[in-house]
Amino acid sequence: MKKKYLGVVLMVVGVAAVVWGYNIYDSASSEVTRALTGDSPAEAWVGMVGGAICFAIGLLKVK
Repeated sequence: MKKKYLGVVLMVVGVAAVVWGYNIYDSASSEVTRALTGDSPAEAWVGMVGGAICFAIGLLKVK
């Protein structure tokens, strides 16, 4: 039963991290940086990819 609770927590944290990463990616300063240099912030990718991995692990724990 504790695995399911941990899975739900991981899924919620994963969704929050994906949203946080997307907000960083879509911010005005990030858009200016992308326009000038073509690089996107590493924090955005870490948030989105890390959140997706966290969500997937949580999903596996819930099953």
